Amino acid sequence: MSEDNDKIITFESYYDPMLAHIIRSRLEANGISCFIADENIIGANPLYNNAVGGVKLKIFEKDIERCREILATEGDLHESDHFEIDNENNTYVVCPYCASTNVTSIEKDENETGMLSSFVNLINPFSSQKNWHCNNCQQDFE
Repeated sequence: MSEDNDKIITFESYYDPMLAHIIRSRLEANGISCFIADENIIGANPLYNNAVGGVKLKIFEKDIERCREILATEGDLHESDHFEIDNENNTYVVCPYCASTNVTSIEKDENETGMLSSFVNLINPFSSQKNWHCNNCQQDFE
């Protein structure tokens, strides 16, 4: 084997570590050697996700065409690899439980914010409304 065939490259980058592991598992199930890079940096501080460029899936350069073929037949999972922007802080929202960016905003129902909500706020003024939902770990958070 030549050295060019042994060169390790970044195949794709993901904002969601779970999605990167799903893709890694699919490639490994088809005989492709690969690994995840920068997951620990993002796990330690999810706000580094943009600075680092996401979680990277590393493969041998010789396997790039085969990887594309495998993922083309399996469908594109990048649809769920997105992030929401918190307009208050002007940053993207990261789940505090699993560090995923696969979150959605919880819309407040006008009927629910009536008397019951006012009563809860009177009893416990420190209670807060959960306004984000993580689609990976199913937790709600603010």
